[in-house]
Amino acid sequence: MDLSMPVASATPGASLAIDGERLWQRLMALARIGATPRGGVCRLALTDLDRQGRELFVQWARELGCSVRVDAIGNLFARRAGGDDTLPAVATGSHIDTQPTGGKFDGNYGVLAGLEVLATLNDAGIRTRAPLEVCVWTNEEGSRFVPVMMGSGVYAGAFGLDHALAATDRDGVSVRDALRAIGHAGDAPAAVADGAPRFGAYFEAHIEQGPVLENAGVTIGAVTGALGQRWYDVTVTGMEAHAGPTPMALRRDALLVAAELVQRVNAIALAEQPHGRGTVGCLDVFPNSRNVIPGRVRLTVDFRHADDAGLARMDEALRAAAVDAAAPGVTVNVTPVVDFPPQPFDAELVEWVRQGARRAGLSCMDVVSGAGHDAVYVARTAPTAMIFVPCKDGISHNEIEDAKPEHLSAGANVLLHAMLARAGIA
Repeated sequence: MDLSMPVASATPGASLAIDGERLWQRLMALARIGATPRGGVCRLALTDLDRQGRELFVQWARELGCSVRVDAIGNLFARRAGGDDTLPAVATGSHIDTQPTGGKFDGNYGVLAGLEVLATLNDAGIRTRAPLEVCVWTNEEGSRFVPVMMGSGVYAGAFGLDHALAATDRDGVSVRDALRAIGHAGDAPAAVADGAPRFGAYFEAHIEQGPVLENAGVTIGAVTGALGQRWYDVTVTGMEAHAGPTPMALRRDALLVAAELVQRVNAIALAEQPHGRGTVGCLDVFPNSRNVIPGRVRLTVDFRHADDAGLARMDEALRAAAVDAAAPGVTVNVTPVVDFPPQPFDAELVEWVRQGARRAGLSCMDVVSGAGHDAVYVARTAPTAMIFVPCKDGISHNEIEDAKPEHLSAGANVLLHAMLARAGIA
């Protein structure tokens, strides 16, 4: 434990509960910015719709008495002063940018649950010893600009500010220019290494984006960490030829070999349960003609696992599969493109999430996040934990994404008491 941070031992605030209706109304108000006909949200990073969402967040934060700073990558930080502002802030947050066919809750819930924590403390007249901050991280989704989780990645030093600012979208617009266009190119330091404040602790509430909690009938997921990821580009090269005159035994069919690799990727992940994941998400067949034997296939492989050893086994198995699948006249080339290590979360903060659920009479289970989140990068700089709540049918990154108001309230209450325990009462 960081001994510079207080831990609440008194019980004031023990009976506090957030206003679930207020949280829901804010979620619905934010969802109207970029609303789609199917009930989802399209609010891509650093567009004018993103500007509108950011300005609504800033308005709400200032109404709660917060100061707001904007850093050089456009991350927003709403700060509620503490009794001792020399202490590092206890922070929470997520993102408000969405997928092109995104939902109302991914990211948005974590931001607005944080604001609801501040509103609840204001209503109760409770001042924390340490300051509290709610973060809106820039371009978490990566659907307009790459890399994903851009704002938190710059903050944690995963990549440089200049690299992120130079990234462009499909129209050639840079992050630097997009930030200027929406008025959110801040002047505060963006990276911890450059003087951005470190947090005393960071909590992130989020819908699960998977089916585990709903299938188990459990309300709170205490997230123990996030899966590591390794991505690959695979190119299978054979020879295109006429589908009629070329006998089966004399073909150099790249797609046939690629199909074998797709099966092997699935088998590799199945052998690494419960936390192994394997996905072929893209397949590009050349020349993609009905009566031509495919001469080249490009495919992507996404492996995920809870530990480095598991990822290493999956990597070795993929390379062996590439050798085994290759056929006479057909070659397989495997190129690694992403290596993202597993990220365990702080054991003490995770235990506070469990205890908070128990005190509230909520069912709780440990889960591992299969997706990337801003918390994964922030965890490199400060003690971090996540709180998951169920989403309907485990569906996310989809306009039909949904969550029950009572589950969202439950997660926000766990967040409230975890933050209060860490920040202390002045």
